[in-house]
Amino acid sequence: MNYDVVVIGSGPGGYVAAIRCAQLGFRTAVVERYGVLGGTCTNVGCIPSKALLDSSLHYYEARKGAEHHGFHIGQVELNFPAMMNRKAAVVKENLRGLNFLMKKNNIDIYHGHASFRSPHSLVVQAPEKNLELTATRIIIATGSKPASLPGIVPDKKRIITSTEALSLSEVPASLVVIGGGIVGCEMASVYARLGSQVTMVEYADTLVPGMDTDAAAELKKALTELGISIHVKHRAIGASVDGEKVRVTVQQPDGSSKLFEADYCLVAVGRRPFTEGLHLEKAAVKTNEKGFIVVNENLQTTASHIYAIGDVIGGAMLAHKAEEEGIFVAEVLAGQKPHLNYRLIPGVVYTHPEVAWVGFTEQQLQQQGKAYRKGLFPYRANGRARAAGNTAGFVKVLADEKTDEVLGVHIVNARAADLIAEAVVAMEFRASAEDVARCCHAHPTYSEALKEACLIATANRPIHL
Repeated sequence: MNYDVVVIGSGPGGYVAAIRCAQLGFRTAVVERYGVLGGTCTNVGCIPSKALLDSSLHYYEARKGAEHHGFHIGQVELNFPAMMNRKAAVVKENLRGLNFLMKKNNIDIYHGHASFRSPHSLVVQAPEKNLELTATRIIIATGSKPASLPGIVPDKKRIITSTEALSLSEVPASLVVIGGGIVGCEMASVYARLGSQVTMVEYADTLVPGMDTDAAAELKKALTELGISIHVKHRAIGASVDGEKVRVTVQQPDGSSKLFEADYCLVAVGRRPFTEGLHLEKAAVKTNEKGFIVVNENLQTTASHIYAIGDVIGGAMLAHKAEEEGIFVAEVLAGQKPHLNYRLIPGVVYTHPEVAWVGFTEQQLQQQGKAYRKGLFPYRANGRARAAGNTAGFVKVLADEKTDEVLGVHIVNARAADLIAEAVVAMEFRASAEDVARCCHAHPTYSEALKEACLIATANRPIHL
């Protein structure tokens, strides 16, 4: 079974790479280790977590926000199994769509663990019998797995990862979340809305390290208002299970220890590349000291016919980054000259309010000694946000002091994840803040806040502030 391209892994990077390869005329196959397509994102990541985030927000607002909108619901009861069933149905529907796309594009699917036999040959350990595939080119898209910490080993029952957090059989009365990154903040939000007493422990001095500090402060404020107890500059150094309780030992900023006890402990401290069992050495593919596959600017590994994309090569561990890399590699294979700007890969935290950003943070510009102008427009001054009752947050635009080119955009509000796309498009075309400000934005919309922030950045002349 010989192919032009074999893709190892069917997550967002893998399946998108396979589709683009097929569109470009390559005979393409995908090898997926598990029994279903989609990887972490579809099965135990992006899709199920967003389903739970949306469901938990509906529940929370029914309990807390109805009176504000002028109606009384009465006793609201949580049917947690039904919520989990809905999540599973959403995942199933996405999987059905993926299978359709594979068939539509005539992509062959093999289920089993792939490993290199030689540079151009793969052994697929399938449930029924082993198969051998050969390919002119191979794309490694095996993704990542949840990372852990020294002294804290998830038993996947009480000390859990994000995978188990998406499939609990009960709402924890109490939950300790180790890690204040994107996953930690999102899962803390889900269970806090459902009634859990949530404690968050983060080693850095801010949530989501690397995020613009103004946005991080706004996020911390929102999560605190949700009832989450947040401890930054605290280092988790141990966790043990005692019956149906977990005891988490934390080192405080002054060096003393503190003990937190909860029903569950979620370890959300990032992810590590998944390359186990690939036998990369048989194909002369090298990894770095952290286990990430080494690639060049064209995403070629140290074996020139083998490429790698997504979490397994490091960088921003985001589904949309992997997708863009998958398209990039497919088009490189076809002799095209694709474009991929890592500076303009947007980041999103799907809390409420959402936080989204692209480009430089204000702190990064300061560290570079870059002269810039800032436009910050609060959503309390936006008519659509007031009408919807979503007045928390702001839009911050950072523009070059001399050229007015937009260098960074940071949005905290209910629609941030969608609004950031306008900023990405503007920055891809190297628009100035004035360019964006002079574009007509529908009224009343959340997007007007971006226009106003650009007006402030370019000329300090907002209309509605």
